[in-house]
Amino acid sequence: MTDVDDSELLARPKATDRQRKAKQKQSAKQSDKRDQPRQSRDLLGRFMEGVARASGTPGFLLGLTVFVAIWLTWNTTAPTELRFDSSDLGFTVLTLALSLQASYAAPMILLAQNRQDDRDRVQIEQDRQRAERNTADLEYLMREIVALRMAMKDVASKDFIRAELRSLLEDIEELDEDPASDPEPTRTPPRPIRRNPEGDR
Repeated sequence: MTDVDDSELLARPKATDRQRKAKQKQSAKQSDKRDQPRQSRDLLGRFMEGVARASGTPGFLLGLTVFVAIWLTWNTTAPTELRFDSSDLGFTVLTLALSLQASYAAPMILLAQNRQDDRDRVQIEQDRQRAERNTADLEYLMREIVALRMAMKDVASKDFIRAELRSLLEDIEELDEDPASDPEPTRTPPRPIRRNPEGDR
């Protein structure tokens, strides 16, 4: 058998601790890497959902109307050298901008609807689980109430106890008023036998 130094024995647990810590760090990094795309998708979804919600508000419609009115007025009445969208070509830049806005708004609205459907699905599942728990609790309480009622049937009521006590008191009073009609005959104790002292001799 080879002799092993104490230093080697002490170094082995340290090495295993280092390996364990390294594995934990590596697994933590991998989990962080997995969570990062999920968090980024969640942030992107929240942003697009917020934009889709904002685009369906009266304020957005009013702002878009004012923007289009200013655009048309400027490119129609402003001097020719200051116009940036020709009315002769049918406001090409404005048409392109509105088309881009509409093409992005439709997927955003669909994304917001999908996220809302996911939330509704989770809420429905939670409501179902809560309803199942409430039903189980209600059934348990009903069983307990039935058991209590059955136990109360076996317990003597106050009226029953009072009636029994009255009957016992009546029996005792009858015994006190009417003494024993058939008294037992008194037995006389037997007389002791006297021995003749002369006969014993």
